[in-house]
Amino acid sequence: MHSCAIAAGHQLTAEAGAEVLRAGGNVYDAALAALAAACVVEPVLASLGGGGFLLAAPEGDAPRVYDFFVQTPAGSRPVEELDFHPLHADFGTTTQEFHIGRGAAAVPGIVAGLFAAHRDLGSLPMTEVLAPAIEYAKQGFSINSLQAYIFGVVKDLYTATVDTRALYASPEGNNALLGEGETLRQNELADLLESLALEGEELFYRGEIAASIAQDMQQGGQLTRADLENYRVERRHPLVVNYRGARLLTNPPPSSGGLLIAFALGLLEGEELGAMGFRSPAHLQTLARAMECSDEARLEASTGKADRLLNADFLKLYRQRIKGQPRARRGTTHISILDAEGNAASLSLSNGEGCGYVVPGTGILLNNMLGEADLNPGGFHHWPPSQRLTSMMAPSLLLDSKGGMSTTGSGGSNRIRSAILQVLTNLVDFEMDVESAVEAPRIHYETNLLSVELDNDESHLDGLLADFPEHHLWPERNIFFGGTHTVALRKGQFQGAGDPRRGGVCIKI
Repeated sequence: MHSCAIAAGHQLTAEAGAEVLRAGGNVYDAALAALAAACVVEPVLASLGGGGFLLAAPEGDAPRVYDFFVQTPAGSRPVEELDFHPLHADFGTTTQEFHIGRGAAAVPGIVAGLFAAHRDLGSLPMTEVLAPAIEYAKQGFSINSLQAYIFGVVKDLYTATVDTRALYASPEGNNALLGEGETLRQNELADLLESLALEGEELFYRGEIAASIAQDMQQGGQLTRADLENYRVERRHPLVVNYRGARLLTNPPPSSGGLLIAFALGLLEGEELGAMGFRSPAHLQTLARAMECSDEARLEASTGKADRLLNADFLKLYRQRIKGQPRARRGTTHISILDAEGNAASLSLSNGEGCGYVVPGTGILLNNMLGEADLNPGGFHHWPPSQRLTSMMAPSLLLDSKGGMSTTGSGGSNRIRSAILQVLTNLVDFEMDVESAVEAPRIHYETNLLSVELDNDESHLDGLLADFPEHHLWPERNIFFGGTHTVALRKGQFQGAGDPRRGGVCIKI
């Protein structure tokens, strides 16, 4: 067994990967074991009914991105026939609208991605890779404080249907979801994982599960048997960006998260962030303006126009707007793994908030990606048929100028791009260690609103807040700002941090 580090959003997610590594598995066996475990122990953030991306960089081989994100159906149902309605998630200091119902479900890709990556990169049998997740589902696990908080955020969404109440209701009753210290057992999901390990993804996409989904979707949904049968994992070349002597590999189009991070780095390339001082007024204002420009460029990114967005003249036009000028006016988790041989895995997955429909007998909650506003910039019900939805998820690998390497990514809907951007600039411009880079307070700009995590000294924020009069101050670290679970190998030594905003942990082996 090679020495290794894994960072993830739950202790058991990371332990699943570590257990597989100790059993002789490689980095990719561990990543897939952690993926399956996350679908058990991080139920709001991950599900076999969702989608994701794996950036794999095997030592001595070409890096590649496995795109197993969700896909639009081949046909649409008239809007008046859809099971599709809005509900709100409550973050405590702000709320966000989502849409659920069977009509919000896109074609899931997690199961296909699990098996495609395993065929290409795995070394252990799938039965051993899935064993930790099966054990967690069968034996049950105690809900921790973060999971209890997340259930509180999505309470209205998860108590809206009989299916989700049956899975996640608290034994205390009163229409409450599971609370801290209560046990979640998922026997149907355990049985399903055991069946998948033996029968493969055909069970999900062409067998009994596909038949069950297609039958139930006739009642207000849009997925068909053909949609499931025709789903394919795409293997893509990473988007590669140079930044101050470092090299970033990230998720390419048609997804938009990596492209927007690359765009923001291009804007910041001409600014000496390191010389400004971390969290100085100049640093924060420059960063906020870059985020503002990235927010405006989202439409370009959502259409996959990488050539235009990263064009030197286009970048120059936007750079002029961040250079000292006054301002003119969703459920996801991540896993990072590195070993001493230089094999890297960066894996992001999401179920949105779940659509409220659970596939009978499986414990699988399908995604609500057709009901996520940030994934449907053209408006709901206007998606093109049989195409990947764009995503902010951006599993990434940073190769620094001193021979070090770091894997990172994040959950957090539209906050993904700003969370990853700040970790990257913390690592490169301010030469922070991984723990400091991850835990440092963040800002996020979106749709005319600047959100700011406060630190001990707020006096330096005066100029920033004057420039951005529409702002929201967060008194402490919050799940809203993502979860950048990150590991690095620098000068032969592992560094790592699970983001405390999302209950992250790091295990070194």
